[in-house]
Amino acid sequence: MRAGVVRCSIAAVLFGAAAPAASRLAGSVPTFVLAGLLYVGAALAVAPSVLRRPPSAAALRAEWRPAAVAVVVGGAVAPLLLVAGLTRTSAATASILLNTELAATVVFAAVLFREHLGRRVLISAALVTIAGAMLSWERGAGLDTGALLIVAACACWGLDNGVTAVIEQLAPEHVVALKGVVAGGTNLAIGLAAGGAASVPGGGEVLAALAIGAAGYGASITLWVKGARDLGAARAQVIFATAPFVGVVIAWTLLGDDVRTVQLAAVALAAAGVAVSLRSGHEHAHHHHPLAHDHEHVHDDGHHDHRHDHHDDHHDGVGRHTHPHVHTAMVHAHPHVPDLHHRHDH
Repeated sequence: MRAGVVRCSIAAVLFGAAAPAASRLAGSVPTFVLAGLLYVGAALAVAPSVLRRPPSAAALRAEWRPAAVAVVVGGAVAPLLLVAGLTRTSAATASILLNTELAATVVFAAVLFREHLGRRVLISAALVTIAGAMLSWERGAGLDTGALLIVAACACWGLDNGVTAVIEQLAPEHVVALKGVVAGGTNLAIGLAAGGAASVPGGGEVLAALAIGAAGYGASITLWVKGARDLGAARAQVIFATAPFVGVVIAWTLLGDDVRTVQLAAVALAAAGVAVSLRSGHEHAHHHHPLAHDHEHVHDDGHHDHRHDHHDDHHDGVGRHTHPHVHTAMVHAHPHVPDLHHRHDH
């Protein structure tokens, strides 16, 4: 759990820092073009890892359905719904409703993916969601057709989060590369086709957008996926949902924005929500069925006590590493969260 918390926290910092950085480009680069470049930057960031360890044919056969859902629903449909919603509602309404992604992630995690949540996770999700609404509150917010489209986009991202968290044979870098190529390529093509020559940004703007995308999307999403495998989608998203608060702190310290009382209260409430989620593990006797999968792990006395041979990527089994491995059936009890090995019913 500790590794998952660290990964999701770093992911939130990177994504939160990317928002004010990208906002500096938003005025000069068309929206679709900028969104495309950010995702293309994400794909470029993970390209060396993907080329070094490409997905196996077996992994693609096993995971193509959830991977396709994540890419299409999260990378293609959600952005289109968001853009359609933004054109039909006020900025105040949009800012508040974007906080519903956390709620959607929690609902899908519990209903579709059978994650154990418990009272603490529900409380922490509520606190962070309320804090986000406080942070983004503006006069003029209201419900209309655009608001419903934005809620639908957040629902798509919530489903994307749940699906992505259970992909266990494709590396996180593979998932990010797929999203980057599909989402980035699609948005970039739409932006350039709609805007023509006038929509083509300058070389410096392109490099800046790719760099922001590499860190704020490529590295950030990779870390989130790894963290979600350690914590489950709901707990991972509670931590990641603090990204806007990171952006606020950066705006205070680096950009010289004024500090408002409501912002201080929102940051404190979000911190309390995350603190509650960190104590949400539970313990009971549970049964593990035989399982074969591929993910990052460290050898321990509980789940990963397999031996390595000379075919296992020349790894001696020391430290965190990744390779296909098999789990035998077992029954035991220990504190756990709904990671890749603990998606059992309660």
